[in-house]
Amino acid sequence: MKNGKVSAAAANLFPGYFALVMATGIISIAAFQLKMKPAAWLLLAINLIAYLILWLLLLIRLVRFFPRVKADIMDHARGPGFFTVVAGTCVLGSQLVIVAGQYRAAAVLWFIGFLLWILIMYTFFTAVTVREDKPPLETGISGTWLLATVATQSISVLGTLLADYFTAHRESLLFFTLCMFLLGCMLYLLLITLIFYRFTFVKLTTVTLTPPYWINMGAVAITTLAGARLIIAAPEWSFLGEISSFLKGFTLFFWAAGTWWIPLLFILGFWRHIYKRFPLRYEPQYWGMVFPLGMYTVCTFQLSKAISFEPLLFIPRYFVFVALAAWLAAFVGLIHNLMGRRTSAASIVRNP
Repeated sequence: MKNGKVSAAAANLFPGYFALVMATGIISIAAFQLKMKPAAWLLLAINLIAYLILWLLLLIRLVRFFPRVKADIMDHARGPGFFTVVAGTCVLGSQLVIVAGQYRAAAVLWFIGFLLWILIMYTFFTAVTVREDKPPLETGISGTWLLATVATQSISVLGTLLADYFTAHRESLLFFTLCMFLLGCMLYLLLITLIFYRFTFVKLTTVTLTPPYWINMGAVAITTLAGARLIIAAPEWSFLGEISSFLKGFTLFFWAAGTWWIPLLFILGFWRHIYKRFPLRYEPQYWGMVFPLGMYTVCTFQLSKAISFEPLLFIPRYFVFVALAAWLAAFVGLIHNLMGRRTSAASIVRNP
């Protein structure tokens, strides 16, 4: 029976479930930076367990249910979810560096993340480009597409954190992470144009307004973090010092864009769940909402350090509690969902 449950969980694994690792990791980092170390360590322990379980399910799915994986990666709606595997791996690596000081393990995760980035990035975009029966814009694109930006910037962030670990190759690594930062910027500007067009000119319903639209903000938040990390690392490479003014301006631009998104996304959430009374129940996609809240907290904290502007610290000191509350609500929903499935399975066994 247990093997059957694991097999079923693997077969139906949501491609974007590694957003759980992304959300848990970034909120742990936020808690650690804001002197909430017990919470940070607890979230690290939970994240390590979640990461291993999700990889186990994904590997089973790849081996036993490969046709489903193939269908998902070629799907315009579900395919972008695979980018959470890249981002989750790199966010966990950043968590290990910042919370636990484990550079070697983080370096291994960074290499794995980069290899996964190459595989998923070019597989997905090739698949949706050559696909003959393409969906219309209103059903084909959503906030999940911005996970391509998030995955790219997660590699930049972790790579910059590891620059001191790879002392002999510091400048080459920083050059690479700078290029990844700029590539992530390009992907965001390209994709958000289509997403904003869909927002404003195509009918949006309570069903289609899903939690991953929070990635509209989360993608610019992690872009801000990647830029802030590069600014802080500027003394380590003269070229970064030469373009620091550009980096500061561009990074602040993305932070301002992310800040602009927050009230609108809260208003749309109110419209969906309060005004339209759409049921609020747990689904894996809600981790795509929790992650941006944690990332905005961390990116604002790091931006204040990067540009030496302490008044910005006012935001993360309070926003971290919003992120923690969102994580707790999603985690309780996950546990309740798992317990509900176990109860249902038990009743089936008793009453076949």
